[in-house]
Amino acid sequence: MQQDDQNRSGQGLLSYIWTEWISTFVVLILLLLTLVIGTGEMIHGQLLRMGERLYGDPATGMQYSFLRAEPTAPQCNRNIDVDAAVQKQMKEDAADEYADFFGVRSEADVRGAIMQAQQVCEESYTFYDKAVEHIKANPSIRAYRQFETTFFGLFKFGTENRALLLVIMVVFAAISATLKTHHIGLRSPATKIDFRLYSIAMLIANGFLAFSAYSQYQSVLNSGVPMGEMKYIYWLWMILFSTLTLISLFQMVKQPKPTKEGGSIGMAFLSIPLYAYMAISTGFNFTFLMDYPMGQGIYLGQLVEFSSIFLNLALFIWAGMLLKQTRVVDKFLNVLRPWNLAPETLTWLILIAAALPTAYTGASGIFVIAAGAIIYKEVWNAGGRRQFALAATAMSGSLGVVLRPCLLIVVVASLNKEVTTDLLYHYGVYVFLVSSTLFLLISLFFAESKFRIAKPSVAAPDSGRALVAVVPYVIIFLMTWVFYKYALSTDLNEFTAPVMMPVILLMVVLFDKLRHEPAPLPPVGHWDAALDVNTTGHAPAPEERPEAPQRQLGFWKSMHISTSETVGHIGALVILMALSVSVGGLLERMEIMEAFPTDINSTILVITMIVGLMIFVGMIMDPFGAVILISATVAPVAYQYGIDPVHFWMITLIGFELGYVTPPVALNHLLARQSIGDEEVAAADAEVRHMSFYYRYERWILPVIVLLPAMLIIAYVPYIFKLFGWYQ
Repeated sequence: MQQDDQNRSGQGLLSYIWTEWISTFVVLILLLLTLVIGTGEMIHGQLLRMGERLYGDPATGMQYSFLRAEPTAPQCNRNIDVDAAVQKQMKEDAADEYADFFGVRSEADVRGAIMQAQQVCEESYTFYDKAVEHIKANPSIRAYRQFETTFFGLFKFGTENRALLLVIMVVFAAISATLKTHHIGLRSPATKIDFRLYSIAMLIANGFLAFSAYSQYQSVLNSGVPMGEMKYIYWLWMILFSTLTLISLFQMVKQPKPTKEGGSIGMAFLSIPLYAYMAISTGFNFTFLMDYPMGQGIYLGQLVEFSSIFLNLALFIWAGMLLKQTRVVDKFLNVLRPWNLAPETLTWLILIAAALPTAYTGASGIFVIAAGAIIYKEVWNAGGRRQFALAATAMSGSLGVVLRPCLLIVVVASLNKEVTTDLLYHYGVYVFLVSSTLFLLISLFFAESKFRIAKPSVAAPDSGRALVAVVPYVIIFLMTWVFYKYALSTDLNEFTAPVMMPVILLMVVLFDKLRHEPAPLPPVGHWDAALDVNTTGHAPAPEERPEAPQRQLGFWKSMHISTSETVGHIGALVILMALSVSVGGLLERMEIMEAFPTDINSTILVITMIVGLMIFVGMIMDPFGAVILISATVAPVAYQYGIDPVHFWMITLIGFELGYVTPPVALNHLLARQSIGDEEVAAADAEVRHMSFYYRYERWILPVIVLLPAMLIIAYVPYIFKLFGWYQ
């Protein structure tokens, strides 16, 4: 209730009802429907097999597939006079003026045809009678059939309308994100001038998008091309951006209450959401410079074209928010806590462990949002500098994007037939090993204390007890995996992970909420590196760790919170991705890649240009939009120059990893700030104002000096090895 009161205080009643209840409920229904669609084929196959086992009868040849509809009586006459029918047909043939052309049938031929038709009629009646008797003997078949066909209808409807479901979800989510000023920017608006400039930019951006959506609709309408179901999608886009324009206008007239005094124009520009910058720049160029006002709306079509991928992304976001409501991350960290490792070593282990959930939540930012605050506090409590903890939090969502079953690689493989997911995941392991090893070496170089570990006799028992506490979560994972594998004949892979992960996390949330959790305890102290002790006087044992207050809530309240957070992140991330695709489309129409030289003889020079381009694209664009742009423009050129497709995409993916943590956008830093909070980031900055340049900007510098060498190794070493014939 306290959280609800805080939410109400920050927004009007109608806004609160929309964001916390209406949109949350609608998006929850759509997410569940997406789960049903994702599992529909495998579940329906099992329903058909179960129906066959329950109601099939091999002895009589009756199959359940024959009974999925109510038997209808044949319309033929099973008791006809054959002789009379033959004579009647002979007379009709004689009166037929075209009979000679097709050949006159003899009486024997006519009799044979009639006897054959009579046999088919009799067989139809026999089958009908048998089916009716079978249903009478099994009256429950009608109820089962109703359930199975209803499920099939729902699954079929969802499969045929994925794009419509996605756009409806985005409409509700984007409106909620706008009402809560939840869009992603370099900093959150805080002062009066921040909110004024924020609302003006949002008004212009959404105005461009509304006009573009309307222009696209009019263009298609005037072309005479049948719209089909796309008509509803065009209308939804127009409704969405018109609504966002009105909300921005209202927020400009009645601004939210500022949380800080003062402010400046320069800082206010940093508060404008990234998607507003993208919408204004693309809208201005398309509308005024290219006379192509429908451009933004057309590139929004990429969202519809890849609706399955973006629906999977929504499921991954939900899984990440469900993870945030569990104690999984805390429980796994409890295994490491008793050893009181040096912050650099601990962080390295955390990053390695975080790579798997990063991959299984589909994209780097989702895991940062879900577990960023816990990782930050853990590194800081271990004695790490706040700036170092912020760098670790941002990187916790980067290293795993090259591992199975990350959704980004699925997108790459779907757009580029030259590569497969298996190949990309295989070489992605080497990329991960290189980047994680470099992090350990570089962080140890800057470490004040290179190595620290508790006595095994003290730490091992506590660590062992913490490991036992992890076992139930492992069992839940294995049981769900076994159910899918043997009950639904489906294994866990990059294609099924978006469906299976939310189910697993729902089971984990339910398990956590059915247990009696301890009440929150005061936070433990910070590790004092000089004294080599915790400031509370002892190492923090697992049972002393504080639990976040929201984790003490019941299952349904946790579901509500996780879905509400999912709505905000879907609205912020998917709209950002959509505008990122629009930026890519603008760059493509500007024919920037036409300036790429076509007569370079040096492969090293080509790789160098690709490296520079990937870093630039990764710095300014969302990865999904960047993949679409790179696939259409840069990839074909790279292939023509003889760059191996797998090698090219490894360079691209490590470039995206670098881009996630590199200004001016640094998406993972922005999401880490959302997870940790602006106040904690400000405290981290204040803590190091008196220190050297590196320590003042460590959260930006450390990820760059780790991933930049990793990118150079990935880019050049395979080529050098191939050049000298050390591998094929």
